Amino acid sequence: MNDTRPIGLFDSGIGGTTVWQAVNNILPNENTLFLGDSLNAPYGQKTKEEIIHLSKKNTEWLLNKNAKIIIVACNTATTNAITELRNTYKVPIIGIEPAIKPAALNTQTGVVGVLATQGTLQSKKYTEAQTLYPNVTFINQIGYNIVQIIEEGGLYSTELKDLLTTYLSPMVEKNIDHLVLGCTHYPYLTPILQQILPQNIKIIDSGLAVAKHTKKILEQQNLLKTDNKLGISEFYTTKNVEIMQSFIQQKGIAKLIKI
Repeated sequence: MNDTRPIGLFDSGIGGTTVWQAVNNILPNENTLFLGDSLNAPYGQKTKEEIIHLSKKNTEWLLNKNAKIIIVACNTATTNAITELRNTYKVPIIGIEPAIKPAALNTQTGVVGVLATQGTLQSKKYTEAQTLYPNVTFINQIGYNIVQIIEEGGLYSTELKDLLTTYLSPMVEKNIDHLVLGCTHYPYLTPILQQILPQNIKIIDSGLAVAKHTKKILEQQNLLKTDNKLGISEFYTTKNVEIMQSFIQQKGIAKLIKI
């Protein structure tokens, strides 16, 4: 089989490009479609019904472009809409969740910090996940305004660094040794977080695990592109092409289009 149909990914904005990068690193020959719905970002402050509606709309857009598999490259959309998507569409659908398992299994202090959106932290799925690790204390912090600042091009602003310091200082005081990034926008914060946090605190995100799982599903279902030619990547945004371009430059892009 040589299935040249693209892998489809969507996020509430540019954050899911961190997942795309992980997928592209592991599966460089696959064609990919990325849809960033920045016009409606952030999803984390919307109702469950709104998130499901937007997630279906994004999924159908990607399916109309012949996507063979869908990656929900958004923590909020995964925790609120993944079940509905899987019940509605026939293609494989992969979600992303805060990587609390490796943090919980490897913590030495028994205290793990989680920085995520309101929609993720207050979801039933995340609440249930924490109960699997009764001996671990999770310090959960909603990342108010982080996504908005990143989406507006303020990644390296003093405003964002000050905001992160406010969110993380209480975690450090409570002796966390792992910080889980529970939003696909947040890996872009890593250089700033490394300035703020003590060196002993390990930063964890979910991108690599999602990419490995995607490869496994493609192999199991005979959906791999096997012609050994480098894949073509297409990026679509519902808002600002220039800001998305600043996050995905020098990645061999075929297209970057506003829809």
